[in-house]
Amino acid sequence: MTGVDAEEIALLAGAALAMGEPEIGHGLLTVTVAPTAWCHALEWARDELDCSFFDFLCGVDELDADPPGIQVVAHLHCPAGRHHLLLRTLVPADHLRLPTATGVYRGANWHERETHEMFGVDFTGHPNLDPLLLPDGFEGLPLRKDFVLASRVAKQWPGSVNPGHSAGDAARRHGKRPPGVPDLAGPGTDPGA
Repeated sequence: MTGVDAEEIALLAGAALAMGEPEIGHGLLTVTVAPTAWCHALEWARDELDCSFFDFLCGVDELDADPPGIQVVAHLHCPAGRHHLLLRTLVPADHLRLPTATGVYRGANWHERETHEMFGVDFTGHPNLDPLLLPDGFEGLPLRKDFVLASRVAKQWPGSVNPGHSAGDAARRHGKRPPGVPDLAGPGTDPGA
């Protein structure tokens, strides 16, 4: 955070209390808000903190956390004050919907398309959630932790097999394959055995 002193960070954090749960780490203000306050918080950052520059939006798989969900994070910047803000929310696993940020920051368009495609978050009101990166017909959500990598089915990850066991033992033990990957153990075998 070049050019921003501790006093300014404290003032920003104080202002952030109005929107959610602020915290400061490594000189960066991070504010966590409820999904229902997402667009309002983005507008507040743009209008009250002068964060006119939208840098990025991404997803983080928190499906194994308590509570489970996909965390959506937006990085915003104020060129005049040279301060940064991370705004984040946890979209619940049982309701992966979040209002689109495109009405506040037009630059969120492709970022939301990617987050939708890679994590399965539905950005309601988005003008065009068509696939952005993956080929037609692709199945699955490749940046979620439960997505099985085809390359790890074809070639075991080093260290995934315990000493004294074969790669076939590990494949039978785990038994999970990504869509379209053939069963390497052969037909009629029970991968869960």
